[in-house]
Amino acid sequence: MVSLDEAVLSKLKIHGQDFEILVDCDKALALKEGKPVDIRDVLAVEKVFKDAKKGDLAPETAMKQIFHTNNPLEVAKEIIKKGEIQLTSDYRNRLREEKKKAIVDIIHKRGIDPRTGLPHPPTRIENAFLEAKVHIDEFKSVEEQVSDIIQKLRPILPIKFETRQIAIKIPAVYAAKSYGTVKQFSKLLKEEWQPNGDLVVLVEIQAGAQEGFFSQLNTLTKGEVETKIVERK
Repeated sequence: MVSLDEAVLSKLKIHGQDFEILVDCDKALALKEGKPVDIRDVLAVEKVFKDAKKGDLAPETAMKQIFHTNNPLEVAKEIIKKGEIQLTSDYRNRLREEKKKAIVDIIHKRGIDPRTGLPHPPTRIENAFLEAKVHIDEFKSVEEQVSDIIQKLRPILPIKFETRQIAIKIPAVYAAKSYGTVKQFSKLLKEEWQPNGDLVVLVEIQAGAQEGFFSQLNTLTKGEVETKIVERK
């Protein structure tokens, strides 16, 4: 539970009534994005106000009529999900920057330039953000925003999201230490440990992550790994 000194206001105006709660900013935003957060950890006090500054509580009759419950925890969830969370401008800017970096990372790792088959460098993606005047919504999750942002970037930056299936053969001497990297970077579809100890796998990976994946495997196997793209989709 956040302290009152560190709490921010979340409020909802509905049917002419004001409802306010005092919340932990980060946890309230996480809950608003649909993440599994215990509402008790979000609230500074388990009360619903009509004016938090004055300490005036919201009438239970109004909560019952509008939210069909007078349980402050249930009402608080609705206020966060449907209302607004008051953030300082510095906090908003920090959130936007964090989400921008996450979206750039997704585009870099999952997308490729269809003209070259290679991922776009992060700097090129960031420059396209500026040129396309992309707006980051601090209240929406990263995944919710990716598709719309890609549509805005495409006139400036050709982007294709492609998944590849890759067959990999790792010599026995490197197989055990490379196995964790294979599972970390890709989705393991098939695996076979051969009698001589070699590891043969079929994996699925985002095209944009392929270059980094191959680099890791080549480092671990001193260049002795064998790879072959068997399917693109």
